Amino acid sequence: MSDGLQRLIEVMDRLRSPGGCPWDAEQTHESLVKHAIEEVYELVDAIEGGSRVDLREELGDVLLQVVFHARIAEEHPTDSFDLDEVAGLVADKLVKRHPHVFGDETATGVRDVHETWERIKAESRQTGSVLDGLPRDMPALARAQKVLSRASRAGIDFRDPAGVGVGKAILDLVARAEAEGRDAEGELRSAVRALEEAVREVESGPVANGTA
Repeated sequence: MSDGLQRLIEVMDRLRSPGGCPWDAEQTHESLVKHAIEEVYELVDAIEGGSRVDLREELGDVLLQVVFHARIAEEHPTDSFDLDEVAGLVADKLVKRHPHVFGDETATGVRDVHETWERIKAESRQTGSVLDGLPRDMPALARAQKVLSRASRAGIDFRDPAGVGVGKAILDLVARAEAEGRDAEGELRSAVRALEEAVREVESGPVANGTA
């Protein structure tokens, strides 16, 4: 383990231990949620418009959230785990989902990589929807695009390929919602929920069940 990461773990341990920081000691997974979300958005800002200094700092703040949660997880009385287990789990996942790198499969392009990734995810999922695992509190626009992407990869295409100037069109719709006294975010959330229901209906139909 690198010196920097080991030092961060030791600092967090000191903060959570008796005689450490009262604020850090009283935090829970739940109380840190808002901070994790905020740090991710700040990282996005740094990537899109910040300097390399900003990027380095914000990556550190996101890493802090991971280390913080792992430290809290160590204290669980019946189901504890630590940062090393978290890292090992994600490493195993990466190896499993990249058989073209770590196994004997081949991939000729990004499309093949996506198809392999989705196939392995489906095999591990066995049952349920391609939409399972989407965070409920994702921003509506991001969720809409993720739903469309997952549906498309599953062979369920709800996309409208026509149109130019997507950003302007979205802005125009938001302006229309404002003029009509509608909540644009709420309207989109409602539309995305309807889309999710349509995807699930297709998945559970005769073709999906192998009865066609």
